[in-house]
Amino acid sequence: MGCLQVSQKKSSHKPNSDIFAIMLLLDGKIASAAVKKDLLQQTQLIIQSGKRAPHLAAILVGNNGASETYVASKVKNCEEVGVTSTLVRFDSDVAETTLLEAIASLNADPGIDGILVQLPLPKQISEQKVIEAIDPRKDVDGFHPSSAGKLVQGLPTFIPATPYGIMLMLEHFNIETKGKHAVVIGRSNIVGRPMSILLSSNLKRGNCTVTICHSHTPNLKDICLQADILVAALGKPEFVKVDMVKDGAIIIDVGITRVDDPTAKKGFRIKGDVSFSEVSPKASAITPVPGGVGLMTIAGLLKNTLQAYKTNLKI
Repeated sequence: MGCLQVSQKKSSHKPNSDIFAIMLLLDGKIASAAVKKDLLQQTQLIIQSGKRAPHLAAILVGNNGASETYVASKVKNCEEVGVTSTLVRFDSDVAETTLLEAIASLNADPGIDGILVQLPLPKQISEQKVIEAIDPRKDVDGFHPSSAGKLVQGLPTFIPATPYGIMLMLEHFNIETKGKHAVVIGRSNIVGRPMSILLSSNLKRGNCTVTICHSHTPNLKDICLQADILVAALGKPEFVKVDMVKDGAIIIDVGITRVDDPTAKKGFRIKGDVSFSEVSPKASAITPVPGGVGLMTIAGLLKNTLQAYKTNLKI
């Protein structure tokens, strides 16, 4: 499992107590490195047996800075675990039919095991059409309705990469979830909904009682204060403040937003959905941003790609 990184801080919420709170930093670098080490060992054995390497195709439309960064990171991580990657680029004004034809071509290619289309897409393209166009057997992002339906029914399927990565992180750091109250802020099909399904499922890192919150949830603060496990996936920088978190809660920050900052070297800073400096002294465990869930998302994607490869080659 690797070493657990801890931070020792005196609790500011118990001024009359000399008890020190031990906060576990859920470091994505540590957890993802363990996943990638295992994947590399598996791919090396596959290649040594005379078979080709797993192959992931990524489609990038336009030149959005954040998307460029994400895709470049995915390509780099593929190389590190012995997975072949192909990047297919299109200009931002590409026609929807052209993009769908490219996906159809990748679907038909037996040498391609996994396909992902980097979101968001330009306005002239229907994201739903693109998601549904991907062969469910190559749906390593886990967004296809077929994958979602199987997830709901507890059947083997591709799990959306971010929730999958979070589950892998909970497993790596041996976070107990059984019987806990988990609150998920956000109901997207990419993170919030599948995360709630996984945490409530009869899994080793599941069996939680789950509450989903969203923009129309009344008394959001009161609900969050009940959470043993709080998953913030709403895309609003530093939305979760210290007064929304109970002592000893486990905090999973899924948010990753570029916030303009002229004092920063790149002109911006990456912020999560949780105010880390405020919340971390009160939490028993927390993910950093960057360096937390984002790295585990790629780990989940790589595990899905290897599974797609094994299914494709009937290994």
